[in-house]
Amino acid sequence: MSQAAPFPLVRPAAVGRDRALLIGGVLAGPIFVGSAIVQASTREGFDFRRHPVSVLSTGELGWIQIVTFLVSGVLCALAADALRRRTVEGGGSVWLPRLLALYGLGLIGAAIFSADPADGFPVGTPRGAGEISWHGGLHFLVAAVAFVSLIAATVVAGRRAARQGARGRAAYTLGIGVFFAMAWVALIVRPAPAVMVAFGLAVTAGWLWVSVTFARAASGQAD
Repeated sequence: MSQAAPFPLVRPAAVGRDRALLIGGVLAGPIFVGSAIVQASTREGFDFRRHPVSVLSTGELGWIQIVTFLVSGVLCALAADALRRRTVEGGGSVWLPRLLALYGLGLIGAAIFSADPADGFPVGTPRGAGEISWHGGLHFLVAAVAFVSLIAATVVAGRRAARQGARGRAAYTLGIGVFFAMAWVALIVRPAPAVMVAFGLAVTAGWLWVSVTFARAASGQAD
């Protein structure tokens, strides 16, 4: 009975399945960030000050980043679905799991529509932005869907935390959303080296928040 308490009227087997999916969502962030760091450290010509993580999906080893997008996106989307079921039972916001599912689907889209080589990466690519192919354009589009969904999710979760009186959690959640939004806008306006690094940190912070959110749900805490 104690296992099923966070999920009223749900069979224990379903509770265990959803908890496993939520733990998968917790792992999605470390998988994404860890893969990006290892690739950036080992692939010749890549520089966080000049290149977004998306360009790692180009070249002979591009399949690694494509798989990273796919795995992290699937884990996030499945965890969001488990969070949705938990939310239905617990009376929480239905928008948080929907937005996190969109975030995961955006990552899956980023795997399907790979980015274009750019600014000297992979080695041999001319310097500069380069031309944008149809799949490169769609990559930016689905990435935008993912980013907007993540930012909106922090707003939804932050406002709910504030209404519950959890001021520290609300400030942390909204702070990450604001940081991510500002870094993304700055990247669009002027992709200078410092801005590129700041956006990389924002992506890492966003994934940290996603992992914490799913971890709270997996432990039975309401958002």
